[in-house]
Amino acid sequence: MNNIKKEDVKQEVFDLYDDYAHNRINRRDFVQNLSVYAVGGITVSSLMSFLMPDYKNTLQVQPNDPRLKSEYVNYDSPKGGGNIKALLCMPADAKEKLGGVVVVHENRGLNPYIEDVARRVALAGFIAIAPDALTPLGGYPGDDDKGREMQAKRDKNEMLENFIDAYTYLKNNKDCNGKVGVVGFCFGGWIANMMAVRLPDLSAAVPFYGTQPAAEDVPQIHAPLLLHYAGLDTHVDEGWPAYEAALKANHKEYTAYIYPNVNHGFHNDTTPRYDKAAAELAWQRTIDFFKEKLK
Repeated sequence: MNNIKKEDVKQEVFDLYDDYAHNRINRRDFVQNLSVYAVGGITVSSLMSFLMPDYKNTLQVQPNDPRLKSEYVNYDSPKGGGNIKALLCMPADAKEKLGGVVVVHENRGLNPYIEDVARRVALAGFIAIAPDALTPLGGYPGDDDKGREMQAKRDKNEMLENFIDAYTYLKNNKDCNGKVGVVGFCFGGWIANMMAVRLPDLSAAVPFYGTQPAAEDVPQIHAPLLLHYAGLDTHVDEGWPAYEAALKANHKEYTAYIYPNVNHGFHNDTTPRYDKAAAELAWQRTIDFFKEKLK
């Protein structure tokens, strides 16, 4: 375990990691550029270790939590590569049908953080499904770098079909009340936006720092939106003014929050981009929104 403190790391380092995590630079360039910030007692390897996700010590809800009924399921996605594996979670003591939530991963498959988010959704009183869009390639490989490489080989519109089919699977589940929303992070934020475009019966959409649909697609949105953006996330935020203008022009129901001085990925508690205060506030807003729209 390294002793680097978040407050001692320059913003440029987080920006570099963001470029690397989104395949804008390759690993070699990432390491080379990172060396500029390896000063004093800080080495490149310690900086990389600091930036990489820690799944072991950050789970908020354990996979075997007795309060939940969790299982892996498979569902058909004929336009999206075939059969898709997903984690399905719900409260163990549910007495009535529940609102459903599709939980959409980032650009690296169904990793432990996203599975943990699905369990958090279930603990809040919903039935959650978290698909793995890497299933056609063998599934999440247990390593985020390899997961990103694998996901880059998939067509994003075929992956969109995977999550649309997950919506249908959940909507028809015997334990679901028929009201289904979506929450997605990064790539999953784009998926959440596009599910709102594609699904006229979607009950709620919550994109976390997700890129936006084209303005001409906005008239097709019927679901209420709750949008979370990171103040330091220049790449994603640059698309927000045009999206907001289109939402306003088409009289769509939306609420947007931009959390100041936090990075893209601020909800992901496995990396140092995590901001506890912003993450907890955004999550409470998300659960309150789902309770309003999906009950």
